[in-house]
Amino acid sequence: MTKIRKAVVPVAGLGTRNLPAAKTTPKNLLNVFDRPLLAYIAAEAWASGIEHLIIVTGRGQSAIEDYFDHAFELEASLESKGKTDLLGLVRADLPRAGQMSFIRQMAPLGLGHAVWCARELVGGEPFAVMLPDMLMQAKPPALAQAMSAYEAVGGNIVVVEPAPAGEAHKYGIVALADAIEGFGGKLKVMTDMVEKPPPGTEPSNLFISGRYILQPEIIELLSRQSKGAGGEIQLTDAMAALRASQPFHALEFEGTTYDCGDAIGLLRANLAMALAHLRLGDAARAAAKAMLGAP
Repeated sequence: MTKIRKAVVPVAGLGTRNLPAAKTTPKNLLNVFDRPLLAYIAAEAWASGIEHLIIVTGRGQSAIEDYFDHAFELEASLESKGKTDLLGLVRADLPRAGQMSFIRQMAPLGLGHAVWCARELVGGEPFAVMLPDMLMQAKPPALAQAMSAYEAVGGNIVVVEPAPAGEAHKYGIVALADAIEGFGGKLKVMTDMVEKPPPGTEPSNLFISGRYILQPEIIELLSRQSKGAGGEIQLTDAMAALRASQPFHALEFEGTTYDCGDAIGLLRANLAMALAHLRLGDAARAAAKAMLGAP
C-alpha cells in the first residue's frame, strides 16, 4: 500500500464569511490565539507524518508564503537583543527546505478545481486534502486517525462527524454500511453521499468535515468534471464518480472541530486554543472568567 506523503491545502477562497477581517489579511492567516489558523493546519499535517504540504493560494495571498519563510531582519533583531524565546516562537512554524510548496489557483472555480491545480505536485500517488477552515482538536490528530484507517482498508477515506441536532440538511451527509473491525464502530463502508438532503431524508447524521484521503485517479476525473453547485467544480462530484470503481470508507474521528469560516466559529476556536495552550492556558482561563464575571 502506497504511503500517504502529501497533503493539499486549498486556501484561495475569498473568506467572505470573515469580512471585513479578511479584506486585507488572507482568512487562513487570521489569528487563533497566538498564531495564524493555517499554522495549526500545518502542525496537524507534520504531526500526522505528512512529508510535503502543498498550499493552493490565490491572488493577494503572498503573505501566506512569507509567513512560512524566514523573516531575516526580524530574526536578526531578536537574536542581537538576546530574545531567544521570541526567536524560537518565530521559527517554530517554519517548514524544512522543500517540505512545503505553493501553487496558484488562477480563478476561484471551486474546491475540486483547487485540488486539480495541485496535480503535478501530487503526482500519481494517493494524497490527503485538508480544508483549512476546519480546525480539528484531537489526539492523535484527525489526519493521523484518517491515515491509520487508510493503512487498514486502503482506498479512499473521508472524515465525518455528527451534524448539530436538526441541521443535517445543511451538510454533505454520508450513507453507511458495515463497520470495520478494530475501530470501535467508527470506521464504516460508505455507500453514498448526499449534498444537503431535505429534512427527514438524511441517510445518517454524519457529515463530511474537512479531511480526506484520496486516490490519484480523482485527478483525471476532476480534469473533465463539469461545474456543479454554485457554478464551481465540486470535489464531492468527482468523489461520487470515483466511488463507482473504488471503495470509500467514512471515519468518525475522535475530537472536536471548530469551523473558523465565520466570526463566531473563529471566536470558539480562539477560546479553545487559548484554554488548551500549554504556557498561557491558565492565564487565558483567568482572563475569560474575569470578562464573563464567572467565579
